[in-house]
Parts: sequence; structure tokens; C-alpha cells
Amino acid sequence: MDYPSQLTHMQESFQLVLSDLKGQGVAFTQNSVLPIEGDIVPAGIGRSFVSRDLLEATSIADALARLRSFQVSLGHSYNLIDVQRRMVLNVETASRSRVSVHEVGSTPFFHANMYLHLQVEQVHDESSIRRQKRAAVLPQGSKADVLSVLGDAEDPKEPIYSTGPHRYTLCTTVIDLDEKTLTIFEGNPKKGNISYVFSMSSNDFNCKLVNSDDQRTRL
Repeated sequence: MDYPSQLTHMQESFQLVLSDLKGQGVAFTQNSVLPIEGDIVPAGIGRSFVSRDLLEATSIADALARLRSFQVSLGHSYNLIDVQRRMVLNVETASRSRVSVHEVGSTPFFHANMYLHLQVEQVHDESSIRRQKRAAVLPQGSKADVLSVLGDAEDPKEPIYSTGPHRYTLCTTVIDLDEKTLTIFEGNPKKGNISYVFSMSSNDFNCKLVNSDDQRTRL
């Protein structure tokens, strides 16, 4: 999913990129991070081109190697997801060949638009700080809990699930490593309004529109 007329990339937000990678069930998500201006290298490679190159990766290891190989202008946060191996890596990158890898295990991991494990001087972004703090106090022990976190709108100024006027949550996506599915929710995910379900275990990576009257439909 991407904005019209843009390369595979998204500014100050979250993006999901589906890559069949020859039926291996690999995908990646990404969101921007905000280093200070002095950390940006004008002659470096733009992160949009890095994202495009990731689509050519043949495995999660190949994707990680590609991220390490670029001399980027400024960094990004990537989630590399291997459904078959049940592995999720959060990779934070920055200019001057700085890369940090965090393997997401049983402890829930929430990432707004800020560096969490790569030591980079960054902009004080109130929105990210408030969303990060809000997520930290919410239960995250089950899929329902996670959907509740992603749909949380309790913060009147900078909610995790935003309906405007300056920022909007377009949709919510959940990758289930046990079911090997990718589900797209329309509206607030807490309401469970499923639009599409993708199978990530088939070579075709086809999707099906879920009937609103029977949201149990699966591929």
C-alpha cells in the first residue's frame, strides 16, 4: 500500500509492503523516524529507493543485508517479517552506515515515529512520544489487546488511532504468524470490521474481500 504517484515509501507514517518473495511468506513494514537536520547526509541515497530495493530481496536475511549495504541520506524503521520461521526483526537505520537490529520475541514491541534502540540524536516529536507512552500502559497480551492498542483514541491531542484533523489512520493491518494470514481492517480495528484477508502461506498470495455479513471468511 502506498500513496499515488510515490515510490514505495511513506513520510512520517506507517507503510505495509507485501512481497511474495517466491512464495516464502516474507513481508516488511516501515515507518519514518526523525533525526535532527545535522544527521542528514544530502548526498546519500533516499529511503524511497531503499524500499524499492527491498522488494527484490529473496529472504529476510537478504533484506537485512540490503539494508546494511546502503549509504542512506537519512534513516528509517523497518519490520522484516518471515512468516515461515515466525520471525520479526525491527531494523532502525541512519546515515553513515548505522544499523541496529532488534528481534521481536514474546515481549510486545510498539514503534512510533522515533528511534528506540539505535542511538541517534532525534527531533523531539510530541506525537510519537505521547503515542509511545500510551501504548506502554495498555495490555498487549493477545491479538484482541493489540487491536485495542492500535484503535486507542483516548489521548485527545495525539491518539494512536487518529481521525483528524491533521492526521488520519487510513486502515489497520495485522499479520498473524500462527494463522499465516494478513488482515486489513477498515475503520477502528477495535470494531473488527475486516475488509480483506490474505493468505501468506500460498505461492499466489491471493486475497479475498470479506463479506461484511460474515467476517469469518478466510482463504
